[in-house]
Amino acid sequence: MEMFDLSVIWALIIGFGVIMYVVMDGFDLGLGILYPFAPDEDARDVMMNSVAPVWDGNETWLVLGGAGLLGAFPLVYSVFLPALYIGVFLMLAGLIFRGVAFEFRFKSRRNRRWWNRAFCWGSAVAAFAQGAVVGAYIQGFAVEDFVYVGGALDWLTPFTILTGLGLMTGYALLGATWLILKSEGHVQAWAYRITPALLAAVMVVFVAISLWTPFVNPLVWARWFDHIQLIWVLPALALACAVWLWSAVRRRQEGQPFAATLGMFIFTYLGLIASKWPVIVPPNYTIWDAASAPESQLFLLIGVLFVIPIVLAYTAWTYWVFRGKVKVGEGYH
Repeated sequence: MEMFDLSVIWALIIGFGVIMYVVMDGFDLGLGILYPFAPDEDARDVMMNSVAPVWDGNETWLVLGGAGLLGAFPLVYSVFLPALYIGVFLMLAGLIFRGVAFEFRFKSRRNRRWWNRAFCWGSAVAAFAQGAVVGAYIQGFAVEDFVYVGGALDWLTPFTILTGLGLMTGYALLGATWLILKSEGHVQAWAYRITPALLAAVMVVFVAISLWTPFVNPLVWARWFDHIQLIWVLPALALACAVWLWSAVRRRQEGQPFAATLGMFIFTYLGLIASKWPVIVPPNYTIWDAASAPESQLFLLIGVLFVIPIVLAYTAWTYWVFRGKVKVGEGYH
């Protein structure tokens, strides 16, 4: 088995798609979570306008990751869907509510408050479901011969509730730092005020999950503590990004807080992958166990290698066109 075979390449592609979705769609989910706490309706207008041109394009990465997973590792679906279908349904329902709110909030006057709630609730439910699914992946599944043998609610445990709330807090932090970058005046001042508290909450949850994980999955503990290795660089870099974020907010920097928060997410995500690699279906099924036929992987790979550069190009172009501040009373609609 060669190190860089098709299964490894596909695992890297899917991992790239997932992290692109997390860092790019995370901030607009975070804005929705923060919606009830905004100082006024003008601030809510700015929050929604800041992501209106890009939010639907960001979700392209979710589709790409899901489709790639089905094509390259179809046996994963035979475990993940029975084990997580309630969590996945909640995530999709939340994303639908949020998407509808994007389209109708600016057109509604009498019922705007209900669209505000739909945007908030949809974002919160989707973020919590994503975090709970990640927690379920960490704790593992009851699997026999690649068949899920657990219950429909096994994914919902105290640990996964904590990871769900933790991701909600992380997305809120990402949304607050995005708002620092894209807003000005009293909206930006409010974002500066809430960012330190959100950072502190994220760090508390991060420590709690780190301490709890060995009791949920001893294999992760063994990966980290059996002997010191380069994997420890990842949490160190995440912590360095947290210090950078704290310093940037105190110095009233505008772009650095968002960049630092992205760094925290990326290095934490890489740490999770390093903890489980090459297991794709916990506790012990690897990417090679779950892979489709090499011919199928190669056929799909040719198409994906054309699609990804196009997606990256139009994403970069969209963010470039809609760069700059979003002001009260103005927007892209």
